[in-house]
Amino acid sequence: MSEQLYHELIMDRARNPKHAGRPAAFDAQAEGNNPMCGDRIHVFLQHEGPQVSFDARGCAIMIASADLMADAIAGADPAQIRHLRSAFEAVVNTGQEDPSLGNLNALANVSEYRSRIRCATLPWTALGQALEGAE
Repeated sequence: MSEQLYHELIMDRARNPKHAGRPAAFDAQAEGNNPMCGDRIHVFLQHEGPQVSFDARGCAIMIASADLMADAIAGADPAQIRHLRSAFEAVVNTGQEDPSLGNLNALANVSEYRSRIRCATLPWTALGQALEGAE
């Protein structure tokens, strides 16, 4: 992946998220807030699929992370989602890409900007809370 933080995939997903918006129906939801930078996200989880959508206000890193997360969890069961979350957190904390994460590796360079790690992981934290609430 590119060595810059805001490369094309991140900017495209931040400007044109595919999974943004409140769905008509959902099984669980959770909110995330980063008071340090003002990021806010509301994650909606539908078990069938599963599918995730979100309402968010915040930086490009957080919105792109949420949108790429929604792609990544499609078809995954709760255990697989937890594994994806753990693997993603390792990528953004270490900068070491994980081939199994596909486009999520676009956020690997966040590791070089410690204050931005929370931006990238906030959607995943909210998704984890939604999963816990649904079980």
